Parts: sequence; structure tokens; C-alpha cells
Amino acid sequence: MLSTQGYAAMTAKAPLQPFSFERREVGPRDILITITHCGICHSDIHQARDEWGGSIFPMVPGHEIVGTVTRVGSAVKTFNIGERAGVGCFVDSCRTCGPCREGSEQYCEAGMLLTYNGRDKDGQPTQGGYSAQIVVDENYVLRIPSALSPAGAAPLLCAGITTYSPLRHWGVGKYHKLAVVGLGGLGHMAIKIAKALGTEVTVLSTSERKRQDAMRLGATDFALTSQAETFTRLQRHFDFILDTVSAPHNYNAYVNLLKTDGTMILVGAPDKPSPLEPFPLILHRRRIAGSVIGGIRETQAMLDFCATHRIESDIEVIPIQQVNEAYERVLKGDVRFRFVIDLASLK
Repeated sequence: MLSTQGYAAMTAKAPLQPFSFERREVGPRDILITITHCGICHSDIHQARDEWGGSIFPMVPGHEIVGTVTRVGSAVKTFNIGERAGVGCFVDSCRTCGPCREGSEQYCEAGMLLTYNGRDKDGQPTQGGYSAQIVVDENYVLRIPSALSPAGAAPLLCAGITTYSPLRHWGVGKYHKLAVVGLGGLGHMAIKIAKALGTEVTVLSTSERKRQDAMRLGATDFALTSQAETFTRLQRHFDFILDTVSAPHNYNAYVNLLKTDGTMILVGAPDKPSPLEPFPLILHRRRIAGSVIGGIRETQAMLDFCATHRIESDIEVIPIQQVNEAYERVLKGDVRFRFVIDLASLK
């Protein structure tokens, strides 16, 4: 076993604290990554505080991991020591079901093995990237293009792929009008990726202070959801709506902004359900759909796409000792737009 250091939530009510634990030894097809950066995702907070239920403690969060390969197993063919590597939201899957064979491991019928807050085939809890190192099977490791900075690339492994995958799956591109609901870690990546796809983007937000950022990031329009005029002016205006908001809110208010045959895609994950009215869907053949991250091949394609278009996350880099303060600031919306932990601070 490999002894390592990190920060963990010991219980749902406790702040994260220094934590020593063990990783498995490097197997024939494993890669040992020394972690340099790890993004903070809102889902880290949900799980560390057991807001979705079923959390496993102690928990080392973090699934936006970038680092350097420092050891490879005897059968590894894809990476060499010294190369940059990334790990996203999952580190294994059954590999045999239909979705796995098709490259959609995130929809594994047996359940993808989460990078943290999961249990591996031996029943041991997985631990994430708020730590010095991680051991991962080579089939679930991503190559980080040299055109991307390690810190700016880290959030792409969740926020980037969470928005890239549905835009690609539903064919969002030129001549389409897209509304992005919420301008945070996911929303700002959605704007950047959609703009690179040639899409006209409108940001729908509760906060006027987000207007300048929305336009800087590439949006062509901005509207406040606190104003009734927004829902009149933009009625039946959009081909697609990408809803990134993780707080409970009223989906019905946005459905009427879709054209006939329009699609509203949910990628935010509120911790409480929201009622849904059927008639706005029925009368215009509209759809509400969901999407979660992406498979390994698609995540690599996203990283390569971002490298080509020079797309990175807008970040604030912090030392690990400020992680609890960062959690509180995320909940207040006080970050533009993603915290990234510099793991050199563990030393």
C-alpha cells in the first residue's frame, strides 16, 4: 500500500481537515499520478455534507485532477513517466455492458466507480484528488494537452465535459440559439464551448453583476430571470436551454422559452425535486432531458477541442488550507468561476 496525505471530511457536519490514508499499490495496468492541481466542484460540497445521501466517511473529495505520471505498471502502454495526466469523475466501470462497450462508461449499467465516495471491487472506499497522489487504471486516465495549463485544465474534467457532452450529443452548433441558465462553474464553460461551436448564446441569471462576465465570455445577450419582461421577450426564442443551476428552482418558468421541438437539458443537480407541468411540453412537443459528464473517449475529445480553441476554465487558485473557506464562498456564488487547489501546498 502507498501512504499519502490529503484533506478529508470526517463526518457530514465537520470541516475538511488533514488526513493520512493509503492508496493501493501500483498494479500492472495502473498509473501513479502525483497530483499538482484539483478543482473544487459543487458536487464535492453536496457529497462531503451528505446532502445527496449515502456518503462514505472519511471522504477525500475531488474529481477534477491534473498531475504528473510518476510510476507506471509493467503492462501500461499509454503513458510514460513525466507526462501530464488527468482523472475525472470516475475511475472504473464494468467494461462489458452496452454503454461501456460504446464508450459511454458514465452510463455503466452496473454503475461507474466514482473517483471518490465510491467502493471498488474489493469494497474499499475510493478517495479523490484533494491529496498528494492517486493510483488509477490506465484506461480511465486522460491525456492533458500541452496547450492547456494544469490549473486551467483541471475543471475541464468535470465542468468542461458536463457541458461539452450534451452540446455535442444534441448537435448544438451554428444557427442555433442556446440559453444558459446560471453563470457559475458549469455555465461559464458552456458559454465558451458553445461559442467555439458557433452558437448564439444568451445567459439567464438572477444577478445583474453577472452581465459583464457573460458578455466577456462570449454571450450575445443577457437577461435577468427576476424580471417578468424576460419571459415575455424571450418566449419561444430558443432551440436549446442548458440548465446548470444546482439550487432548487422552477423548471416550468423556462420551458416556455423553447421553440416547438426545443430541448431543455438539465446538468445541474439540485438536492430537492421540482414539480413539472405537462402542458407547456405537450403543446409544443418540447423535451426536458438530462446529461451527466461523458465517457473517456468523449472527455479526451473535449480536452483536445479545448486545446485547439484555447479554452480553459476561469479559476482562482488556492492552497489546500483554504478549502473550507472556498466551500463557503462557492455557496455564496463568490468565485469566478472555479476554485482550483494547488496541491504543492500540502507540503
